[in-house]
Amino acid sequence: MNTAPVIAILSTLDTKEAEATFLKEEIEARGGRAVLLDMGVMEAPETQAYFDRTTVANAGGSTLEELLDSPTRQTASPVMIQGATHILLEQLEQGALQAVIGLGGTQGTSNCCAVMQALPYGLPKIMVSTVASGDTAPFVGIKDITMMFSVGDLLGLNPFTRRLLSNAAGAAYGMALGAGENWFAKGDKPLIGMTNLGVLTEGAMQAVERFHEAGYEVIVFHAVGSGGAAMEQMMKEGIIGAVFDYALGEISDYLFDGLRAGTPDRLTVAGSLGLPQVLCPGGSEHIGLMVEANTVPEFYAKHLYVFHNPIILAPRLSIEQWDAVANEIGRRLQTTTGKAVMMLPLQGTSRYAIEGGPLHDPEGDAAFFATLRQALPESVQVVECPTHAEDPAFVEEAVARLLAML
Repeated sequence: MNTAPVIAILSTLDTKEAEATFLKEEIEARGGRAVLLDMGVMEAPETQAYFDRTTVANAGGSTLEELLDSPTRQTASPVMIQGATHILLEQLEQGALQAVIGLGGTQGTSNCCAVMQALPYGLPKIMVSTVASGDTAPFVGIKDITMMFSVGDLLGLNPFTRRLLSNAAGAAYGMALGAGENWFAKGDKPLIGMTNLGVLTEGAMQAVERFHEAGYEVIVFHAVGSGGAAMEQMMKEGIIGAVFDYALGEISDYLFDGLRAGTPDRLTVAGSLGLPQVLCPGGSEHIGLMVEANTVPEFYAKHLYVFHNPIILAPRLSIEQWDAVANEIGRRLQTTTGKAVMMLPLQGTSRYAIEGGPLHDPEGDAAFFATLRQALPESVQVVECPTHAEDPAFVEEAVARLLAML
């Protein structure tokens, strides 16, 4: 029985044949099994791919002939992405895939990473890319993709490219060796997903410690948009089974164009899946704005504000703005069917908002909590605490509420 790890190579063999072939040889020289998947549609390559372009196009719901009839990237890319995704998910289901590595420039990176984003967490994913030194967020999204900068363009082999591709082969092979282990195997206790912000970190650390003492493991997400989205994707994939949603600033930034903006469906997933969840509107009293160093936009000049650092401004929302956040939180939780508690820290929703803090505003707090109580569905239990969000008593109560559900 062949136990060598299987590593799929995503490439357009019409433009990257030499590089993909060399990468295949390097993986196999280390003891792995390399499987070429051709996402190209133009000139036929000399190298025979394990999954050739005809097979990929068919898996994507079209034919190579149809794509070549009027060949454009706009028409071919979606088909080849869908086909490659379908094939790799099928291979994964059969236990015949332990890692994926892609090669490409701008277009190839976009296409390969679109495939990788559809693959589950934990499966090694490496992208050797000419654009990996810039903003990789559009390519990585919320998945665990390792971006490797090719430095030079991927247009033929040379001593440097061979060295770099050899390194990539070693990385892929090494990752693949442990990919068969089920790190997310479900035991008798679910993995807890938790959100956090810098203005709540002391409380978050206390919560993690309490969960550990109770025998639960926790994965913490920085609630800056990508964090909340990743947590909810892990809920969908069955990795996370309970939620401690401690930071809801992503909702505020979504409404008022902050840099922590969450997705439109943020806060809807746990409720729709029926997962136990404890929530806190931590950090929602302000938004995060990227600004020129130590400057305040005119719109927020009369608001309470503090600089989180020289280029990130944290202005407190007005009563009207924060009321809108409360209503939006309530709207998004309407699909919650049960096992949900909203904890209200009446003395401050973050370190900035407590007495003595730069964003302290008791009148604004009271208005927000009143609106939030009215906006929440009956399926969400409301618990008021005469403390602030990082107070040990608040954290203890919130953790105890989730543990009781479990």
